[in-house]
Amino acid sequence: MEYVKPGNHVLYVWISKVQSGLEKAVNRIEDSTYTNSTFDIVISHCSSNSTTPEKLKLFLNLVKPQKPVVFVFLRSDESLLESFESQLKEAGYVNVKKKSSNVFVAEKPNYEVGSSVKLSFAQKKPQAAVWKLDDDEDDDEVINEDDLLDESDKKKPDEASLRVCGTTGKRKACKDCTCGLAEELSGQQKDNAAAAAPKSSCGSCYLGDAFRCASCPYLGMPAFKPGEKIQIATDQLMST
Repeated sequence: MEYVKPGNHVLYVWISKVQSGLEKAVNRIEDSTYTNSTFDIVISHCSSNSTTPEKLKLFLNLVKPQKPVVFVFLRSDESLLESFESQLKEAGYVNVKKKSSNVFVAEKPNYEVGSSVKLSFAQKKPQAAVWKLDDDEDDDEVINEDDLLDESDKKKPDEASLRVCGTTGKRKACKDCTCGLAEELSGQQKDNAAAAAPKSSCGSCYLGDAFRCASCPYLGMPAFKPGEKIQIATDQLMST
């Protein structure tokens, strides 16, 4: 057979004419002193009553890892042949192949049947990421924070512009303001109005025409008090 090589230690199991012949042969193997992974190849004749899970497991134990087990069916049993490949996979065989209508070849996995390995399910605590600066990074160019500011950013703001209402927190005074913001804003408006009022270049315009210069805008108007708003009488607006 193509799977048998010179020097191989072969286990050959066959069926005698008596129906119980294979059963007796398997029993002899079980009663023997064979240990696991003894044979390089196992060749077994099969029948409809010789492919029990116990027999498949026995052959799997006796053959060496990654070595083949050949199953040869002497009697055609279509229902058994259709499900035999699944039986081999369920028993632990790998690389299961159907070589012909009545021959199956499978291998033992690359580990000993019954071997175990301890698994650790302990979860490792994630380590906190630490940001480090290498020594060679000292030569990198660092931006001067003063270069990010211009002169307007460095200018101290006017305290009056920072004044807000103590009730609403807004720049505009509330209706019933009691924190003094309304009076402060009112005083600012008066100061702005006074600053916007026209000023005399000579300082004598309010005294009358006798003291006004030739280009004075108040020529022909009556005298008035300093800072007083000038009002033109209605008769002065009428044409004569």
